[in-house]
Amino acid sequence: MDKGIENLISARKLLKANVEKSKALGLSLEKAGPRLSEINQRLPSLEVAIRPIRAQKDALSTVGGHINRAVVPAAAVLKVFDAIHGLEKSLSDPQYNLPGYLGVLKRLEEALRFLGEHCGMAIQWLGDIVEYLEDHKVADDWYISGLKKALNSLRELEVGEEKGRLDGGLYEVALNRLENEFRRLLTENSVPLPMSSQALPGEQACIAPSPLPVAVIQKLQAILGRLITNGRLERCVSIYIEVRSSNVRASLQALNLDYLEISVSEFNDVASIEVYIAQWGRHLEFAVKHLFEAEYKLCNDVFERMGLDVWKSCFAKIAAQAGFLAFLQFGKTVTESKKDPIKLLKLLDIFDSLSKLRLDFNRIFGGAPCAEIQNLTRDLIKRLIEGACEIFWELLVQVELQRQAPPPLDCCVPRVVTFITDYCNKLLGDDYKPILTQALVIERSWKHEKFQERILINELLNLVNTIEQNLEAWSKAYEDVVASHLFRMNNHWHLYKYLKDTKLGGILGDSWLRGHEHWTGHYSTLYLRESWGKLPALLSREGLILFSGGRATARNLVKQRLKSFNEAFDDMFRKQSNWVIADKDLREKTRQVIIQTIVPVYRSYMQNYGPLVEQDQSASKYAKYTAQSIEKMFDSLFHPKLMKQGSSLKARRLSGKFNNVVVDQYKTSPTVSA
Repeated sequence: MDKGIENLISARKLLKANVEKSKALGLSLEKAGPRLSEINQRLPSLEVAIRPIRAQKDALSTVGGHINRAVVPAAAVLKVFDAIHGLEKSLSDPQYNLPGYLGVLKRLEEALRFLGEHCGMAIQWLGDIVEYLEDHKVADDWYISGLKKALNSLRELEVGEEKGRLDGGLYEVALNRLENEFRRLLTENSVPLPMSSQALPGEQACIAPSPLPVAVIQKLQAILGRLITNGRLERCVSIYIEVRSSNVRASLQALNLDYLEISVSEFNDVASIEVYIAQWGRHLEFAVKHLFEAEYKLCNDVFERMGLDVWKSCFAKIAAQAGFLAFLQFGKTVTESKKDPIKLLKLLDIFDSLSKLRLDFNRIFGGAPCAEIQNLTRDLIKRLIEGACEIFWELLVQVELQRQAPPPLDCCVPRVVTFITDYCNKLLGDDYKPILTQALVIERSWKHEKFQERILINELLNLVNTIEQNLEAWSKAYEDVVASHLFRMNNHWHLYKYLKDTKLGGILGDSWLRGHEHWTGHYSTLYLRESWGKLPALLSREGLILFSGGRATARNLVKQRLKSFNEAFDDMFRKQSNWVIADKDLREKTRQVIIQTIVPVYRSYMQNYGPLVEQDQSASKYAKYTAQSIEKMFDSLFHPKLMKQGSSLKARRLSGKFNNVVVDQYKTSPTVSA
């Protein structure tokens, strides 16, 4: 029995041990589940790993060589690529070390060139090994597919737009930084040129110095050398044009050139913008000889290695964008204004300015890139010559038309006379004769006509002859013969005095001048005889001595004669108080002759016979003047009255295209010695 119990106990222990083992096994199986799943997932890769073991022996023996041939160039490419990124730290700011920056950039270019040359070959060899693996089934399809996908991506990168970014964009950034340095050098060294640097009048023109230091130009050239090899010439030229044209504009704006934009409708005649035309000539000379001369030279210095077309095209764009065309447009605007004699002078001024700059224009603005400036300049010169010559040839006709106008009411020298005589002398002067002659020569050549040397002189002599004919016609138009004599005296004296010792007077000759001097005296005598010379006879002493015993009778005669004298004097003085002798010397001489003719006779008469009427209650009626008061009245005669002259002449206007230039242009500047 005891033995049975022991067996039961042993069985219970065994059963208990088995239960424990079952529990442990269950726990182990529970833990093994995930591991089995992981093993199941790794089986495909394990299959790939052991695939070569199942491949043919020949394929396995040669695959190593194929892999080595592909991996070696690929590794070299990767090594260069790593070197490229190592250069990134060496690319410092080019502003502080441009030579070093350019050196690193050159190394970077060489590395990229190596990449460009060997990437394709490395990709091709990698492709060959992939093809070998696929053909000999050394690797499974999934693995081969992944390799092909990676190779396709490399090929697209190598042949596509991203080819230049094999460095990850480092080289592009380096070039942009260099481009910015190009702009900085230009901007910081471009300073507007003040007009005070302009050569003084009379100084020999010289080529303007370069506006940039030599060291800066050398840096610009070095930068261009790198950028141009990378296809950035147009961008560099664009930056250069932008910066330099802006600098030239700043220099021009300092001159206050707003007047260049004036339109024909904004001014009445050329004389009203005369000051602008004078400024235009000085400003144009400064712009051409200093601003654009310097830009021309600088473009050549900076872009010379790029070729003639590049730097000349660059300069042409700078000139256009800086506003040079506005100078030519202003000249064109002047040619489009209404015609008058003053316009002729201003057209010649503009033509003269362009002629003086002709060699500079041909040198600076020559060549195809400056074709627009050339065409506009030629058009302007054509307009100037045609306009000036047209006015010159029409002037004689316009002066002839003045003959139809009435003579001046003040008997003075007509404006057209003073204007034409002064005008002719200007045209004969050193300032205008050469340039007018040049214009006439060119005009004749355009018409295929031969230029006659004396054509200018003859035309001016015809003008003077026409003036003389006008004066003769005007002198005959006066109803009062005394006014006619004074008018003739005034004008003969003007032609004599104000043409003597002048260019025109020298051409007319001494005999012509002396003739007018003679006629001045002749008409002075006639004037005095027909006017004031008649008054002394009114103070006759006849009959007064015989009536020495009859005081009352003598008093009546004196009253009668003084009354006649006073009436004649008052009438004559009132009429002539509006007459003018513009020349001071002639005015003073004429007054003295009148005073010597009247005052001594009147003084003597009043001394002898004045007492006869001074006691009378009506003495003031007859003894109206003293010798001193008469002399003072004569002193007030013949003075120029500018306002009155101006208004009296307003009826005498130049007809047609010449408007009223003779009146208006010289209204405040007659030939007067006050």
